[in-house]
Amino acid sequence: MSFLEQLNSYPARELKDRIESIQQSQIDAALKSSRIGIEEFICLLSPRMDDTQLETLAASAHRLTTQRFGRTIQLYAPLYLSNECHNGCRYCGFSADNHLLRKTLNHAEIEREARTLHSQGFRHVLLLTGESPESAGIDYLEASINQIKSLFGSIAIEVFPLDQEGYQRMVTAGVDGLTLYQETYDPELYSELHPYGPKSDFSFRLGAPERAGASGFRRVGIGALLGLGDFLTDSFYTGLHALYLARHFWRTQITIGFPRIKPAVGGYTPQQQVSDRQLTQLICALRLLLPDAGLVLSTRESASLRNHLLPLGITQMSAGSCTAPGGYAGENIEGEQFSISDHRSPEEFSRQLQQFGYEAVWKDWDNAFLLDNR
Repeated sequence: MSFLEQLNSYPARELKDRIESIQQSQIDAALKSSRIGIEEFICLLSPRMDDTQLETLAASAHRLTTQRFGRTIQLYAPLYLSNECHNGCRYCGFSADNHLLRKTLNHAEIEREARTLHSQGFRHVLLLTGESPESAGIDYLEASINQIKSLFGSIAIEVFPLDQEGYQRMVTAGVDGLTLYQETYDPELYSELHPYGPKSDFSFRLGAPERAGASGFRRVGIGALLGLGDFLTDSFYTGLHALYLARHFWRTQITIGFPRIKPAVGGYTPQQQVSDRQLTQLICALRLLLPDAGLVLSTRESASLRNHLLPLGITQMSAGSCTAPGGYAGENIEGEQFSISDHRSPEEFSRQLQQFGYEAVWKDWDNAFLLDNR
């Protein structure tokens, strides 16, 4: 069974009614359970969870995270290669409908960006593009990866969905991680939000993490853009999707991101605002459902909120981020995908982690490990 088939076995209206009808006693039972499965996860998403229950959930998430990951946070940096895009996503700053400075980095600019991040201490980097095959297609990605891979122990991509052959090319080039957000798991809403462009194919995007897992990626990251669709159903489907991938691709680490929609060029207004409390509850519930998953929090969120969420399940964070091509070397600060909220420098963020009793991990992987095992 593909994940699309599993997704269709949980109709959204019935699912939402079920989550909203959960009783306090069911939440208590789930919190006391020694093993969290889908049924317990549904209970832990309940909007009826009170403050005392949330505190119990948070304590369990903290304890489990410390057991599995210690007091460490892996640091990474996003590196935007291009903001050129043919998609008409209504909520995205890179949308083809928006008038902004378009740029695809050339060889020299990529080198400067990569060396700037390397000098800041980063050894895990995430490469991002829009969807413009003639400007930043798979050949461009391969060349970019080959150019910078000597500087980083781990290179991940957050780009347009590829077929399995494309993902295999990425792995061969030296990529070990993929991040691909479904944005929303509601097919009808997805169609409304993506009126034209290659990204309008809901099923092809949904199947991309499975193709990546089958291609041998060491790490695959998923998530929903919180605020686009119904929070409760998108939260459940995110957990269901992650659990599916973890069971089918057991050699691959699954990570989950929690991006809340932010202001961007174009003026899109989210369907709903996701509160800090809702975000906290979701992170903690997912930690209990997936004890070994990497949970990722970006600089979309404020420094204060990131500090508070630090002990509750988060294992990976970005720092000093820029969401425009060329932003790190200072050549271009226009054409951002979205605005960031945590403006601490990598050095400052690392120091604050230490003050909180956490260790900033700049590197915990190198592709040489794979070569040693071949």
